[in-house]
This record gives sequence, structure tokens and C-alpha cells, in this order.
Amino acid sequence: MMWGRLSTCGGLLTRLSCLVLFCLLAATQAQAAAPSCNMAPGWTQAGEARYYTADNLFEYMDGNSEGYFSYNFQNMHGVTCKKGDNTFVIDISDMGDSDNAYGWFSDTRDLRQPEYPVGMGGQIVPRRLIFAKGKYYIEIAAEPEGDHTPDLKLWAAALAKSVEGSTTPPAAFSWFPKEKQQSLKLAPESVLGLRLLKRGYVAQYDYGKAFVVFEDTPDSAAAVMQKLRERFVDNTPAKLGDEAFQTTDKYLGHLCFIRKGQYIAGYSITVDGMDPAALSAALVAKIR
Repeated sequence: MMWGRLSTCGGLLTRLSCLVLFCLLAATQAQAAAPSCNMAPGWTQAGEARYYTADNLFEYMDGNSEGYFSYNFQNMHGVTCKKGDNTFVIDISDMGDSDNAYGWFSDTRDLRQPEYPVGMGGQIVPRRLIFAKGKYYIEIAAEPEGDHTPDLKLWAAALAKSVEGSTTPPAAFSWFPKEKQQSLKLAPESVLGLRLLKRGYVAQYDYGKAFVVFEDTPDSAAAVMQKLRERFVDNTPAKLGDEAFQTTDKYLGHLCFIRKGQYIAGYSITVDGMDPAALSAALVAKIR
């Protein structure tokens, strides 16, 4: 949209003026995801606002930056706010798309605690707020010790209004059966520990794992399936999806791989009495 505006500048403004306009528009969009202490009454800014990219996030996060990078981190706007003796460290990270934002949220949330209804999904514990909305991952760390839940709820509402984006989790999360599901995460690399499966969703069950891997095109997915057949030499073809096969692995148990267009889905079953082909077929039927 900004480029379209810039391209119409000919004859109206000098090329230099157009460049200035373009930079102003870009800066406005960048600042749209920046938190401000005046979003909630009674809070004032402490210190300078923060801005980090993939080139310097390690200066702020130290070793923790690697987790952000694995989910396609783009940049972070942050600010520290104070009210009385309380300090909130607030950061908004652009993760590139909603899959990565929600994926990073699902990877960092405490599975022992309930979710909090904000954005695509959130969580509040006494000294922490995290949630994802659209391509953004939002977090607050609170000091000192104690229960900051009331203020965190107010900030959750304010920050949710400040960023654009979907409040509906990625469609893939609805594909996996809920019964006996222990966790569901976006694996940013090496799904099932296999380098061939570069990126996808993995659901953990008490009997094994379900997975959906997405490739760029049906052709690239077909190429991965061929490499999987070469990796698991002792396999049996199955008449499921566009192509499929079953196999057994010492560590992954009974496996079924099904390709449906650009997706590769299936199950890794580690207990007896479960049919990976039937479970995989039901999973693939939900992929749209």
C-alpha cells in the first residue's frame, strides 16, 4: 500500500519529497506495534524505549534470543513502565506471521496453568502476561514479588487494542483431536526429530504424536515424501490422500505418512493397540 502511494507522487511532489513521505509512512507502521506507558492510567515511563532486531536482540535477551529466532523473529518494541513500587517490562515482538506468533506463545506458556482469553490466546500468572495477536507476541514481566494479576488484566486489554491482527488461532490447531491431547505446538524445525520435516505442528498424546508439516508446493511435498521412503526403507504403501506409506522405527514406533497437496501429515504411535493409518486418515480429512 505504501509503495502504491509513493508511485503516485510523480507530478505532485519531488522525488525527494516522495522518499520522505515513504519513510514517514514506514515509521508510522513500525511505531504502531510499540507499547506506551500511557496506555494504562497511573503508569509512567522509566528509561528509554527499546527497539531490537535480529541483529542485536541477544544484547537484551542473551541466550534466550535463540527461541525467538527459531520462530522467525523480526523486531521488538519495548518500554518499562512504573506505578508506585511496581515495574512492568513490556515488549511487543513482530514474529512475521500468526503461525509463528501463536507458535512462540504455545511454546512459552505454562501448560499447568489455564489460558487467559486475549488475542489468539494468552496466559496470566502472578508476575507475567503473554499473548499472541496476529503476527505479534506480547509479554509483560512484573516486579516485585507478588500477585500483579489485576494490573496485568488491564494491560492485556490495552495492548490487545494497540496491535492489529487476527484473534483466531491458526486453522491447523483445529485439525488435531482434543481427546487425550497433552500439548500442541508449532515445531519450527525438525518435526519428529527428522530434518526432512522442516516445519509443522506437533500434538503430543499419551500414545504418541500427531503431526502436520507444510511445504511450499505439492511438488516439494512429494519430493520430501520420496526422501522419507528412502529414509524408512522398510515401508508399506497405503491408499490414503495423494500418497501414503506406513513404517516402523526403533524410536518413533509405528508411523504413517500421508501427503495431501502441500501438507504431509500422520502419526507416530509408541504403544500397541492403536492404528496409525486410521488416525492419520482422520487427521488428513480435516486439513483444508
